[in-house]
Amino acid sequence: MADPSDAKENSRAPGAILFMCGMNSIRSPMAEAIARSLLPRGTYIASAGVRTGKRDPFVDAVLEEIGLTLGRRQPQTLEELEDDYFDLVITLAPEAHHAALELTRANAVDVMYWPTLDPTLATGTREQILSAYRDVRDHLTRQIKAHLSTGRAADLA
Repeated sequence: MADPSDAKENSRAPGAILFMCGMNSIRSPMAEAIARSLLPRGTYIASAGVRTGKRDPFVDAVLEEIGLTLGRRQPQTLEELEDDYFDLVITLAPEAHHAALELTRANAVDVMYWPTLDPTLATGTREQILSAYRDVRDHLTRQIKAHLSTGRAADLA
């Protein structure tokens, strides 16, 4: 049975969401791509990192498995964002959470922390490493569906 507090949380998605992680190369761009596929088209969604990162080919591989792509998108830092107004900042790593709290302390912006494992810590075969990236992808998908989706099928097109 669903928790009644979940219904209230899911009743309205924010209009502008920023996903943040350390280098904007794995977790936050993955969350951005997934959120774009699940949230209403009018929702502004971006991602950034605290530091400069490089695009990770494993992200492309696990997103492609579910029919998503980053396109030509490259990692960016907070300073490189085109827009800086967000209703909600979702942080996926401790470093990003601290930076977001500092960045938003004078603004009325909600900050949520979704602890998300770093798949680059995985070792082993290519398949074992891909499995760690899939775990992150699936975790982010569940989080977005649970906390941000409106629940209206027409909005999830």
